[in-house]
Amino acid sequence: MPLLVCSAQHCTYNTGMYCGKGDIMVEGSEASKACDTCCSSFRERRIDSASNSIGTPKHTVAVDCTADSCEYNEDRVCCADQIDISGASACRSCQTECRTFEKCRE
Repeated sequence: MPLLVCSAQHCTYNTGMYCGKGDIMVEGSEASKACDTCCSSFRERRIDSASNSIGTPKHTVAVDCTADSCEYNEDRVCCADQIDISGASACRSCQTECRTFEKCRE
Protein backbone atom coordinates (compact mmCIF):
# COMPACT_ATOMS: atom_id res chain seq x y z
CA MET A 1 0.00 0.00 0.00
CA PRO A 2 1.29 3.47 -0.86
CA LEU A 3 2.17 6.12 1.67
CA LEU A 4 -0.61 8.70 1.30
CA VAL A 5 -0.21 12.43 1.85
CA CYS A 6 -3.42 14.38 1.35
CA SER A 7 -3.85 18.15 1.40
CA ALA A 8 -7.68 18.03 1.07
CA GLN A 9 -8.22 19.66 4.46
CA HIS A 10 -11.99 19.88 4.00
CA CYS A 11 -12.37 16.12 3.55
CA THR A 12 -14.08 14.37 6.44
CA TYR A 13 -11.43 11.60 6.32
CA ASN A 14 -8.42 13.96 6.51
CA THR A 15 -6.62 14.33 9.81
CA GLY A 16 -3.23 16.01 9.75
CA MET A 17 -2.64 15.22 6.02
CA TYR A 18 -3.43 11.52 6.50
CA CYS A 19 -6.54 9.53 5.59
CA GLY A 20 -8.83 7.83 8.09
CA LYS A 21 -10.83 5.98 5.42
CA GLY A 22 -8.37 3.09 4.95
CA ASP A 23 -8.85 2.88 1.19
CA ILE A 24 -9.51 5.42 -1.54
CA MET A 25 -10.58 5.47 -5.18
CA VAL A 26 -8.76 7.67 -7.69
CA GLU A 27 -10.84 8.34 -10.82
CA GLY A 28 -9.40 9.30 -14.18
CA SER A 29 -10.24 6.81 -16.89
CA GLU A 30 -9.52 9.42 -19.59
CA ALA A 31 -6.59 11.07 -17.76
CA SER A 32 -3.57 12.35 -19.62
CA LYS A 33 -2.33 14.59 -16.79
CA ALA A 34 -2.80 14.94 -13.03
CA CYS A 35 -5.59 17.51 -13.30
CA ASP A 36 -7.69 14.90 -15.13
CA THR A 37 -7.82 12.76 -11.97
CA CYS A 38 -9.66 13.09 -8.66
CA CYS A 39 -10.14 11.31 -5.36
CA SER A 40 -13.74 10.12 -5.64
CA SER A 41 -13.60 9.03 -1.99
CA PHE A 42 -13.52 12.71 -0.93
CA ARG A 43 -16.41 13.68 1.31
CA GLU A 44 -16.76 17.28 2.44
CA ARG A 45 -16.42 17.79 6.17
CA ARG A 46 -19.52 19.44 7.56
CA ILE A 47 -19.71 21.28 10.84
CA ASP A 48 -22.52 18.99 11.96
CA SER A 49 -20.72 15.79 10.81
CA ALA A 50 -20.07 13.14 13.41
CA SER A 51 -16.30 12.77 13.60
CA ASN A 52 -16.39 9.63 15.74
CA SER A 53 -17.47 7.52 12.74
CA ILE A 54 -14.20 8.15 10.94
CA GLY A 55 -11.35 5.67 11.22
CA THR A 56 -7.91 6.34 12.60
CA PRO A 57 -5.70 8.24 10.14
CA LYS A 58 -3.09 6.03 8.52
CA HIS A 59 0.13 6.74 6.67
CA THR A 60 -0.60 4.02 4.10
CA VAL A 61 -3.90 3.18 2.41
CA ALA A 62 -5.14 0.91 -0.36
CA VAL A 63 -5.59 2.93 -3.57
CA ASP A 64 -7.85 1.66 -6.33
CA CYS A 65 -7.48 3.65 -9.53
CA THR A 66 -9.27 3.94 -12.87
CA ALA A 67 -6.46 6.02 -14.46
CA ASP A 68 -5.28 3.18 -16.70
CA SER A 69 -2.82 5.49 -18.50
CA CYS A 70 -0.85 6.11 -15.28
CA GLU A 71 2.63 4.64 -14.93
CA TYR A 72 1.75 3.42 -11.41
CA ASN A 73 -1.52 1.68 -12.29
CA GLU A 74 -1.30 -2.12 -12.17
CA ASP A 75 -4.65 -3.78 -12.80
CA ARG A 76 -6.46 -0.74 -11.39
CA VAL A 77 -4.42 -0.65 -8.18
CA CYS A 78 -1.83 2.06 -7.45
CA CYS A 79 1.67 0.62 -7.03
CA ALA A 80 3.47 3.92 -6.31
CA ASP A 81 5.53 4.04 -3.12
CA GLN A 82 3.90 7.35 -2.22
CA ILE A 83 0.77 9.11 -3.47
CA ASP A 84 -0.05 12.79 -3.11
CA ILE A 85 -3.68 13.89 -3.27
CA SER A 86 -4.00 17.65 -3.59
CA GLY A 87 -6.99 19.87 -2.97
CA ALA A 88 -6.30 22.18 -0.04
CA SER A 89 -9.47 24.20 -0.63
CA ALA A 90 -11.55 21.42 -2.24
CA CYS A 91 -15.21 21.14 -1.33
CA ARG A 92 -16.01 18.45 -3.93
CA SER A 93 -14.10 15.44 -5.22
CA CYS A 94 -13.67 17.05 -8.66
CA GLN A 95 -11.55 19.74 -6.97
CA THR A 96 -8.96 17.16 -5.87
CA GLU A 97 -6.30 15.47 -7.97
CA CYS A 98 -3.68 12.78 -7.78
CA ARG A 99 -0.42 14.70 -8.07
CA THR A 100 1.44 11.39 -8.37
CA PHE A 101 -0.19 10.65 -11.73
CA GLU A 102 2.44 10.07 -14.40
CA LYS A 103 1.38 9.24 -17.93
CA CYS A 104 2.74 5.91 -19.19
CA ARG A 105 5.66 6.24 -21.56
CA GLU A 106 4.85 4.91 -24.97
